[in-house]
Amino acid sequence: MKELLTYILQFGNLNPAQIALVSSKATELHLPKEEYYLQAGQVARQFGFLVEGIMRVCYYNHKGEEITKYFIDENNIVVDLASFDNNLPSTAYVQAVTDCRLIVFAKPDWQDLLNIIIGWDAIVHKITSKALLLKIERISPLVAEDATTRYLQFMEKYPILVNRIPLVYLASYLGITQSSLSRIRKNIR
Repeated sequence: MKELLTYILQFGNLNPAQIALVSSKATELHLPKEEYYLQAGQVARQFGFLVEGIMRVCYYNHKGEEITKYFIDENNIVVDLASFDNNLPSTAYVQAVTDCRLIVFAKPDWQDLLNIIIGWDAIVHKITSKALLLKIERISPLVAEDATTRYLQFMEKYPILVNRIPLVYLASYLGITQSSLSRIRKNIR
């Protein structure tokens, strides 16, 4: 819970009673590796914060191939905002790449925070704006560069993630086959 509160307090101030209220509405969720936090077609019912682990957002293209759009690491929010805010079915899958620990808020509890805490909506707006910017930054650069350059850029930008993500997911994110990624890694060493 400490990680979540530290994160929230970057975006605004809360008094001790408000912090206690936020804490009382939160629950901890353990998600084993490969489990889904959200699946396409489901309506998002939780607003989450990733305390430990790595998650990925993916979808299936028209050929039925699984495509990884981006990864989410520790100290970031996990929510399909369009689905959560508008009760729409999600178009993506959110899956645990590693064992994950999240702090989650059920939608009714999240709504209670919005109704009770003055200024909570402003904090949430700042949090979601930051999350959207990170999402745009992290979305796979499929056609911007050649595969080797994309891999090198990923290694440079996310050095902590590169050895924690299975090659199959990393290859999908980079828009290449796993065997191509293995060749690139071999040639770099």
